[in-house]
Order: sequence, then structure tokens, then C-alpha cells
Amino acid sequence: MSESKSGARHKAAMQKQKEKVDAGIEAADIERGVFVFITGKGKGKSSSAFGMVMRALGYGQKIGVVQFIKGEQLSGEEIYLRDHCPQVDFYQMGTGFTWNTQDRSGDIEAAERTWARVEPMLADPAYDLVVIDELTYMIGYKYLDEERVLDAIANRPVEQSVVVTGRGGGSGLRELADTVSEVDNVKHGFEAGIKARKGVDY
Repeated sequence: MSESKSGARHKAAMQKQKEKVDAGIEAADIERGVFVFITGKGKGKSSSAFGMVMRALGYGQKIGVVQFIKGEQLSGEEIYLRDHCPQVDFYQMGTGFTWNTQDRSGDIEAAERTWARVEPMLADPAYDLVVIDELTYMIGYKYLDEERVLDAIANRPVEQSVVVTGRGGGSGLRELADTVSEVDNVKHGFEAGIKARKGVDY
């Protein structure tokens, strides 16, 4: 095939693709915040959520970040947000992983205490974005009441967006979410004995 024919075919294909994309953009006429649920067994769920935090910071938006599970070991995102981003309200449950604590009643108390930080954010229209990291474990282990969680997300201010991360979590979050992304685990360095890397894994 000649270079000119190949170029013409490519141009026609890209024009068709552009028309399809433009039609989709034109059809999307609802203006409101979105609920994004990032789940799955693969690495990158929290990283994706913090990518959206960076994006929102670029627009000068007000952000709330609450992390369940994590908190015993410092993370790069925690250090950066605490030191450089006063407009981000950042809170961690601080007990570490549930399989480390092995204290159900203590974990439930910690989860309820942490959720008490989330609910006011979900009711406050001043927050443009609220990230609830690793929330799914709290629902899966029944540390938090699922209906209470879903109601708070569903009844948040109309312009507010929410990102929830974590494995599992049941069907309720999936059904309520506007966007669901599942991160698959194809291969992980940890399985080959490679230690977690500062700046990459935490």
C-alpha cells in the first residue's frame, strides 16, 4: 500500500473516531459530582485516588482524605500532603492492618471514630473531592453499617465527588457508583520476594 493511501485510510479512521468521541461528549449533559469506586486485587487503587487528589489540587479545590487500615507506617502521600497542602484535610485511622491488630472490638471502635471524620465531609458542600481510602474492608468485616455508609455517599452535596478504594466491599458500592474501575493483579514484585519500595509502594 502506498504512503498516500495509508495516510488517507488513517485520516478517515481517525475522523470516524473523532466523530464518535464528539458525539459522546455532546450527549453527556449532566453536571454534578461523581462517585468513583476503585477496587480489585491489583496494586494501584490508592495511587489512582491520589492522582485525582493531585488533579483537584491543580484547580485549587478543597479536598478531604480519610484512610482506613493505613496509618502505622508513613507514606509519601501522607508526608507530602501534611507538609505542603494545608487545603487538604487528611486523617488516618492509624491502627494499621486488621490482621495485625487482631482486636475486633478495638478495630470497630477505630472504624467508627474514623467514619465520624468522614460523615461531616460528605455533608459539607465546601469539599469538592472526598477520598475514602480502603473503606471496603470496614464494610466487608462489618465494622461499619453498610446502609449508613451508602446513604451518606448517596446524599452528599450534588457538586461533591467521592472516591472510594479497596478490595471487595460488596455489591452496594458498585451499584451506587457512577464509575467502577477494577485493578487486576497480573504480576507483583512482592510475589518474587522484592521488598516494597519507598516512593513506589508507600
